[in-house]
Amino acid sequence: MPLICLVRHGQASFGADDYDVLSELGREQSRCAGEELRRRELRDPLVLSGTLRRQRDTAALLAGAAGFEPAGEPDPRLDEYDHLDLLKRYPADDGGPVGGSGSRQVQRLLDGALRSWIAAGDADGWPAFSAGAAAAVADLAAGLPRGRDAVVVSSGGVIAAVVAGLLGAPADGVVALNRAAVNVGVTSVLAGASGLSLLAFNDHAHVTGDRRHLLTYR
Repeated sequence: MPLICLVRHGQASFGADDYDVLSELGREQSRCAGEELRRRELRDPLVLSGTLRRQRDTAALLAGAAGFEPAGEPDPRLDEYDHLDLLKRYPADDGGPVGGSGSRQVQRLLDGALRSWIAAGDADGWPAFSAGAAAAVADLAAGLPRGRDAVVVSSGGVIAAVVAGLLGAPADGVVALNRAAVNVGVTSVLAGASGLSLLAFNDHAHVTGDRRHLLTYR
C-alpha cells in the first residue's frame, strides 16, 4: 500500500521582510530531511508541494539530498493559511498587541486566532481550508499505484488539518497539533483500501542527537 510522508517545510525567515524564504538553517534542515527519507528507502516516491516558496524550496532541497525525482506541479491546496491576516482579523482577547518580537508571543496570539477562525466556521474560512488540504492528500492517494510512495512538503496548518480530520479532533486538537509541528517533521499516512490511516505524527528523530541544532518549531 502507498505510504504518504507529509513533511513540514524547513525554517522560514521569522522577523524578516519576507517570511516565505528559507533561512540557512531551514535549508540545512531540508537536506537533512532528504537524507532521512533516503534512508527509509521509499518506493519510487512522487514528490509534491504547495506553491509557497518555502515549501517549493524545501521540496527541491529534500529531493536533491534524497536522490528523488524533482517535485511535480505544486498544488495550491497545500498552501498554508495567511497567519498575518489571521492575527489582524482575530486580535487577542486581552487587548494586547498583535505583534511582538518573540516567537513565543506570536505563537500565543496565533493559537488564539486559529481557534477563533475555526470556531467562526465561515464557509470560505477554515472549512474550505481544511477540506482542501484533505482533498489534496486524498486525490494524491487515489492516483498512486500500489508499490509507489509519495512525499508531500507543506506547512504546519495543512498537516494539522489533515491529521485532525483523520482523528476527528476538535478545534483545540487542531491548535495543539499545529503548535507542536517541528520544521521538517515527518507525518506518515498509509493509503489503504479502506482509506487513509495515520501511522505517525511529527516524527523528528532526524533532528535530534548530534543534529539537535536543527530542531526548530518556527
